[in-house]
Amino acid sequence: MRTLISSAFVSLDGVMEAPGGEPGYRNSGWTFKDIEFVPEAYEIKAREQQESTAMLLGRASYQAFSPVWPDMEDFADYKLMPKYVVSTTLTEDDLVTDWGETTILRSLDQVAALKETEGGPIIVHGSATLNRALSDAGLIDRYHLLVFPLLLGAGKRLFSTTDKDTQKLKLIEHQTYSNGIQKSVFDVIH
Repeated sequence: MRTLISSAFVSLDGVMEAPGGEPGYRNSGWTFKDIEFVPEAYEIKAREQQESTAMLLGRASYQAFSPVWPDMEDFADYKLMPKYVVSTTLTEDDLVTDWGETTILRSLDQVAALKETEGGPIIVHGSATLNRALSDAGLIDRYHLLVFPLLLGAGKRLFSTTDKDTQKLKLIEHQTYSNGIQKSVFDVIH
């Protein structure tokens, strides 16, 4: 079975955001404008590209990343990696042609089936709505979290507020950096 990894920048109160900021709320851009940049805090991002063998995205994140990431040197390893987009509305005509093979999945059942295939880890970047659904369905195996020392209040949440059984986590890697960011890697105990 393949490991499904959720990777996120998250505030201490659970708000997540794309690194460049997102329009629509007053604290947009907090991942870079409010915290001193310390390169070693982002080491896990390079490691994710080396260790992952596929990328899973929700529709909104795919539409945000696909026009930009194919030409970014920082994300070169993702260019040829197979991508899977979970969407009930995207069509083949909506997919970009310069970012490697992309497959549209229409349901969480298809994500579960993908996890049963041969291959290495599958990484999820961004994709707040998809992350919550995957977590609630018990499909996430590991979290790579960069936790920022900020309380933001409003914003997209990484975790759902669904009343569900407790999901236990095992901390397998942790580090704190001079800018206050904490790297926490958790395995989900199934």
